[in-house]
Amino acid sequence: MRSSAIRRRLAGFSAIALAVAALVATPASVSAQGKITSPKEYFGHNIGDDYWLPNYAQFMGYWQKIAKESPRAKLDTMGMSAEGRPQLSMIVSSPENIKKLTRLREISKKLAYAEIGEAEAKAFAKEGKAVVWIDGGLHATEVLGANQLIETNYQMLSGTDEETLRILNDVVIVFVHANPDGMELVANWYMQEADPKKRNMNIPRLYQKYIGHDDNRDFYIANQNESTNMNKWMYLTWFPQIMYNHHQTGPAGAVMFSPPFRDPANYNFHESIITGIDVVGAAIHARMEMEHKPGVVDRSLSSYSTWWNGGLRTMAYFHNMIGILTETIGNPTPMTIPFVPTRMLRFADQPYVLEPFQEWHFKQSIDYSVTANKAILDYASRYRETVLFNIWRMGHDMIERGGKDDWIVTPKILADAEAKIGGGAGGRGGRGAPVADAMANADFGRGGGASKEAYEENFRRKDLRVPRGYVIPVDQPDFLTAQKFLVAMQKAGVIVHRATAPFSVGSKQYGAGSYIVKSNQAFRAHVLDMFEPQDHPNDFAYPGAPPSRPYDNAGWTLSIQMGVKFDRYLDGFDGPFKRLDPLTDRITPDAKTVAASTAGWVMSGKQNDAFHVVARLWAAGADVYRLNRAVSSGGKSFSAGSWYVPANAKSTAVVNASSKDVGVEFFPAASDLSSSADKTPAARVALWDRYGGSMPSGHIRWLLEQYEIPYKVVYPQELDAG
Repeated sequence: MRSSAIRRRLAGFSAIALAVAALVATPASVSAQGKITSPKEYFGHNIGDDYWLPNYAQFMGYWQKIAKESPRAKLDTMGMSAEGRPQLSMIVSSPENIKKLTRLREISKKLAYAEIGEAEAKAFAKEGKAVVWIDGGLHATEVLGANQLIETNYQMLSGTDEETLRILNDVVIVFVHANPDGMELVANWYMQEADPKKRNMNIPRLYQKYIGHDDNRDFYIANQNESTNMNKWMYLTWFPQIMYNHHQTGPAGAVMFSPPFRDPANYNFHESIITGIDVVGAAIHARMEMEHKPGVVDRSLSSYSTWWNGGLRTMAYFHNMIGILTETIGNPTPMTIPFVPTRMLRFADQPYVLEPFQEWHFKQSIDYSVTANKAILDYASRYRETVLFNIWRMGHDMIERGGKDDWIVTPKILADAEAKIGGGAGGRGGRGAPVADAMANADFGRGGGASKEAYEENFRRKDLRVPRGYVIPVDQPDFLTAQKFLVAMQKAGVIVHRATAPFSVGSKQYGAGSYIVKSNQAFRAHVLDMFEPQDHPNDFAYPGAPPSRPYDNAGWTLSIQMGVKFDRYLDGFDGPFKRLDPLTDRITPDAKTVAASTAGWVMSGKQNDAFHVVARLWAAGADVYRLNRAVSSGGKSFSAGSWYVPANAKSTAVVNASSKDVGVEFFPAASDLSSSADKTPAARVALWDRYGGSMPSGHIRWLLEQYEIPYKVVYPQELDAG
């Protein structure tokens, strides 16, 4: 169904439902509370005032104050930011719901993991409350996000209108600040100028300590504190059915981009994610139109899609959660709407045209954001049971699909089939002439399509089945990095098993301690996306057309990026496997025992963590060598590139400690191996950076710190000076 048709239905339904809602009595206890301090009373400004921004310290103080004032609120700290600030989340609902948050959270978890039957799921959907996540501030120079959190939160805590009370009764709202450090930096920088018209956001460094704008590229690995905190909140604590990720800025000549998104959609996640996004997006458009807020566009008028996994919004799709993104104009420094001629013609993707040349104030963008928030909350309230049941249904479908033969058609499979059937490369997805003709005929009720034999040969071959599971062997060259990969999976709520004894799958033997990740789980889409290479479609509007570039990364297979060795199995298998809870059974390196040696120790050079140990040895003033040829010592062979550490007072303490907390295994040498090795002096690392910050440099800075490798940041001026 086109988005315009969905909008018309929702608009009509909303008008009727609003009239009915006005006749429904609301429990008096929902509205029973004292006065809530307004932003104007606390900050001395309204949210959205020209030339003014609050910083995170002020934001935190305000949230702490209103949380104490309202029985509708519970303030939580998800964890600490990279710079050591509390990363806050405000849970907002009716006072009755606030009293039973533990129960409501448990219902949300059970429905998300979908390991219950349909009858129990329906009962939970009837009892539970829809959980809606609304975040802001992830990209700190996109200042609208954090500020709309303040305004929306205040309105939900202070409002006594019928709609607000109904939403509070039906929905648990999880407000999340996504980047405390960035808000503090950007607001302080903006407000430092006494002359308001000189205020700007040309900050001198990254607005997340290490990776800046790439904080929204980190969620699939969760290296940073903030993404780890939010993954824990989303996939291990609250399991929202809908999440809303605020961003800036909107397309030129418009105010806001809102879903529906353009193609392509990822092939791994559930089909109901696509339609679910469209319906929620249509609710936003319908409410904007009812409130006479023009300039909201969708689909073709942006580059945003649902292909990529790894962002705050996009990773939700692979967990059966409806993820909404908006991109909205606005700044505390007023602006003028530009005249873009193509924005003047109404069509399905821009149904309500915005007048150009008008002066635009930050408060207007705040109002648009609040409208979008309330559209989503209203939808979740009206369809509460459906929203709750659907996350179970999607998860249940994923479990069933992962436990039997299943196929996912990708562009490569389609292109191979077309080549055999006789088609040529076509448009989006490589659609060729015979297939395209068959589709065209089908549109008009003509034609019979290709043969069943062609279908089974090209789309239902046994070797094209989706894997039932993956085995990560314990005896791989860099098992410690494999464990880090699995920790990233656990941070995303994925169920991992560990073998308690040796086992076999087919003719292959595996040792105790190997890990298993099966596909028959609710978050199957994320499992597949982390193990299987992506196959982005050839996105051409027509044969010979220029390609439409991907919105973001076209490929990101984390297991391959991290060099993890694994085996994929297309048939079901089992063994002596212990299920690990992703939160309470977090994978850690197995502590090793170091055998005494007077000559020293050897550690493999094929493991990343060996460099961590080497950095510690350098810091302790110990000598470190690298074997320049294969040697045998103490009955064991060591390849060239292995590290040799002579035993002495400086090295022994480091070796013993690192075997326990890092998990590196040290093998005793029977004799001094320095004659077969090259001494490796301590490295002096200069790390380039620039004014405003460099994300590649920041990523490396974080990595060096994890491995305790000292470095000095140098800027172009210093390099130019020699």
